[in-house]
Amino acid sequence: MVDRPQKSKASEKLEVIEPIGKRILIRKDEDRKQTKTGIHLPDKIEIPTITGRVVAISAQIERDADYPVRQYDRVLFNPKNGIPVDFEGDNRLFVIPVEDVVAVFRRDADE
Repeated sequence: MVDRPQKSKASEKLEVIEPIGKRILIRKDEDRKQTKTGIHLPDKIEIPTITGRVVAISAQIERDADYPVRQYDRVLFNPKNGIPVDFEGDNRLFVIPVEDVVAVFRRDADE
């Protein structure tokens, strides 16, 4: 009989990704498989999506009033400088410099 090493309590904790510096962590929205007019695209063709939801922000961004980005905001971003994070199987997490966030989607306060 072979003894298997027991998992320690520390290894059972979930990993957390915390961006450093002027960066945020974004979960990219799903690429669209259908056009606005309803045409379904083959699997090899996708409409590139550069929107996503903010998962985490660095402490530096959180303290800086010049950056109105908060956790859970939906944002439009330039993926050119994004660093993919191999943390989930679908590879939709990216660390993005906050300067590459070009817009934040907000609801009108009157609604």
